[in-house]
Amino acid sequence: MYTALRLQRKLKQRLRSGEAEIVVVTPDPYMTYQPFLPEAAAGSISPRHVVVPLRRVLAHCTIVVGEARRIDHAKRTATVTTLATGEDGTGAVEIPYDELVLAPGSVSRTLPVPGLADHGVGFKTIEEAIGLRNHVIEQMDIASATRDPAIRDAALTFVFIGGGYAGVEALAELEDMARYTSRYYHNIKAEDLKWILVEATGRILPEVGESMGRYAVRELRGRNIDVRLDTRLESCEDRIAVLSDGSRFPTRTLVWTAGVKPAPLLAATDLPLNARGRLVCTARLTIDGTEHAWAAGDAAAVPDLTAAEPGKETAPNAQHAVRQAKVLADNLVAAIDGRPLKDYRHSYAGSVASLGLHKGVAHVYGRRLKGYPAWLMHRMYHLSRVPTFNRKARVLAEWTLAALFKREIVSLGSLEHPRAEFQIAAGRRPRPDDDCQ
Repeated sequence: MYTALRLQRKLKQRLRSGEAEIVVVTPDPYMTYQPFLPEAAAGSISPRHVVVPLRRVLAHCTIVVGEARRIDHAKRTATVTTLATGEDGTGAVEIPYDELVLAPGSVSRTLPVPGLADHGVGFKTIEEAIGLRNHVIEQMDIASATRDPAIRDAALTFVFIGGGYAGVEALAELEDMARYTSRYYHNIKAEDLKWILVEATGRILPEVGESMGRYAVRELRGRNIDVRLDTRLESCEDRIAVLSDGSRFPTRTLVWTAGVKPAPLLAATDLPLNARGRLVCTARLTIDGTEHAWAAGDAAAVPDLTAAEPGKETAPNAQHAVRQAKVLADNLVAAIDGRPLKDYRHSYAGSVASLGLHKGVAHVYGRRLKGYPAWLMHRMYHLSRVPTFNRKARVLAEWTLAALFKREIVSLGSLEHPRAEFQIAAGRRPRPDDDCQ
């Protein structure tokens, strides 16, 4: 989106005259600002304000809502399936191009853990974030109503796998929300909820530094969150989380945030990949050894020219991706005009992480912050980075209202099966896989 946005501005006259066309192929008609997913899950931000509609911000681009299944760069074509593909029976379409910008990002990196595919849930999309919020509140409803102690214990046990940004921030925000929600249940206390964070290495939040990582562990444990370091998930069959230290936790909620991997699309191209499956790129954001092909973001292995040791690549995070996108767009226009290209160079500024309402850690430009100042910096930084003034204003308004009024504690789990009530009224028993088509 950022690349297309900058190209749209740089090529304004050519787009108007028809000399140029920008085609954006995307499985979703919006861009998700992922750092706000934990707050959306906790109800601090409305879900619609976490996403940016592409048709609005990319008004001069052609938006194709579909998935690229294969890219044949030798022929300069992308094979794409759209929402209409299954309806009209015409099959996938081939979209020709002159210049290719490949930025499919990453997907959750799963491991062959027994039961994970059946009972785990990820935390990379707005749908997963809102579904998890609804699920947590529903588990509290189940625990409040059941007479079976085993079901109650499993319903109130929440296991998160992965101590990176996604896992820690999601757990911290949801724990905050659930603890607040418990005051409205006559038979559930905050201490009845069991929150477990499992991390395979010896530290969490490595991006904020070792000392801030230790502080985050102390902060979480001070809230009765069970943080288990140097521990792995061995199995979650039959809704029982079995850990490598021998612990067993019956649970109805298992959130998997243990890393990411490049999008599967990259394997369906004729472009060079490194050992980790990422596109081999130059510092100019061209794909190495390939003309008219560009890449940025999580899917691109870009040399880090600011690193002390040679051969190091830029980290697959938003801080680099957004800046790479702008350099990529400038270089693409320069290549079209026959001008020299510039190298991508950005020194890592630092990291901020939220640990729930009014709590956080930060390591920015060598300075370490914790508690309320870090939380405030976290909010200010991401408010400045979320795209469009419209979204900035709406998020700020919601934060202001949240400070004045009580949290929302409503579960809208029925959104996942919106036709169920009508089907019952029509005399048909709804199936779990029924959706609103």
